[in-house]
Amino acid sequence: MMNLSRRIVLQSLLASVALPALAQQGAAPAPTPFRFEDVVRRAREIAAAPYEASTQQLPPPLSQLSFDDYRDIRFRPEKALLAGGGGPFRMHLFHPGFLYQRPVTVNVIRDGVPTPVPYQRELFDYGRNKVEKPLPVNLGFAGFRLHYPLNTPKVFDELIAFLGASYFRFLGRDQKYGLSARGLAINVPGGEAEEFPYFREFWIEMPTPQSDRATIYALLDSPSVAGAYRFDVYPAKETTVDVTATLFPRQTIQNVGVAPLTSMFFEGENERRRQDDFRPELHDSDGLLMQSGSGEWIWRPLQNPARKAVSSFSDNNPRGFGLMQRDRVFENYQDLEAFYHQRPGYWVEPVGQWGEGRVELVEIPTKDETHDNIVAYWQPARPLERGQEVTLNYRLRAISDTNAMHPGGKALNTFQTPPRASGSNGPSDPTHRRFIIDFAGGDLEYYLADPTQVQLVPSTSTGKITHTFIVPNDHTKGFRAAIDVKLEPGQSTDLRAFLRAGNRALTETWTYPWSVE
Repeated sequence: MMNLSRRIVLQSLLASVALPALAQQGAAPAPTPFRFEDVVRRAREIAAAPYEASTQQLPPPLSQLSFDDYRDIRFRPEKALLAGGGGPFRMHLFHPGFLYQRPVTVNVIRDGVPTPVPYQRELFDYGRNKVEKPLPVNLGFAGFRLHYPLNTPKVFDELIAFLGASYFRFLGRDQKYGLSARGLAINVPGGEAEEFPYFREFWIEMPTPQSDRATIYALLDSPSVAGAYRFDVYPAKETTVDVTATLFPRQTIQNVGVAPLTSMFFEGENERRRQDDFRPELHDSDGLLMQSGSGEWIWRPLQNPARKAVSSFSDNNPRGFGLMQRDRVFENYQDLEAFYHQRPGYWVEPVGQWGEGRVELVEIPTKDETHDNIVAYWQPARPLERGQEVTLNYRLRAISDTNAMHPGGKALNTFQTPPRASGSNGPSDPTHRRFIIDFAGGDLEYYLADPTQVQLVPSTSTGKITHTFIVPNDHTKGFRAAIDVKLEPGQSTDLRAFLRAGNRALTETWTYPWSVE
């Protein structure tokens, strides 16, 4: 249940005290403040009715806008909403058009009363676009974004944006947009066509001068499910978003992705695809980080595969997972426009018991950096049954530095190469591969004084490990480990490795898939 402001609580108390007198005078009782439970009720009602697939057709020229045309329509900052409450948040609206053909309703809740924001042409600068005919007042919006003095006290920077289906993005201090979060994902691995639930209506609470958070409610809808969402957004160096989701399946859903994250990985040091480009690496995220229910930390570098690949990590009550941008060195990207080194990772931390299931990672081939080709989410072991009511709680955090997330050593770099003998120039064996991992951080620097105490612990699900070695790496103040693996044609394997001293694990577990065609 949402925390009511002091003003609303006092109003409710006063109303309850005055109710008998008002009733005697024939006056109507004070209205009940709008709450998250009202969104839950709406979701329950629409889930019980047939899904309405039809949408209002946008009038021309909005229905025919190109990417550049749409980008030329800008919200006028001086028209920002939410300023009337004196709080630290401002709201800008996205115009419908281009890819965003389904208008949504945006409401502002003031003193417990929700009011729809009417479309007004004066809210936008249309740039070079010619919109000669009046547009309907019920046109709606494509979405919205909230601004907050995030990076400096005097400037309202973009904090969080909801635009398209159930996608949203948010930022911490000194971060640049990269990956996205979603409300829900359905049928991502394949087998059936992927379904994209969408937020059809939003409610934003009017912030007060004392507000340290923004509270947003959203109504989700799709052919398979309806749902009510609450987002409490706390701006900070690493902004957090507390999420409550109550779902009402219209039908049994076998492949559902909870707390889904979507990102882009085109090229990294672990997978060189030589392009005619001066930039060494191109990715919004470079790995999937997980903490299992048992407490083990696992790092899985991302790939741009030749064909769609699905990796699953079974668990019981996971402690967290997320897509991370671990590499923060500008020289590894050399991009003065995209600022890949400043893009955040998103960490999902379940609140309460999520039970049995798996973290699923889907990697899709992409030929350039313009397409999101990475999806990660939690897949419950049991399907969502028709008529069931499911409530899930979790926290999202925008991460700039993964070093503070756990005290152990981290897999800093991943490389692969043929395991040629020294001085050999002959053709490599495609069934034999060497994987090189740089581990750094934690207590690894301590063991550089006596490297013999550190052991590499490798394993492979298939095939044979033919050789391993580990050497100190003074450049990273850690250790470089190598694993040579031999597979038969047509085989695939999952590699795992970590460093230990005696019975003590010194690092997270590195894992990586490899196959031989």
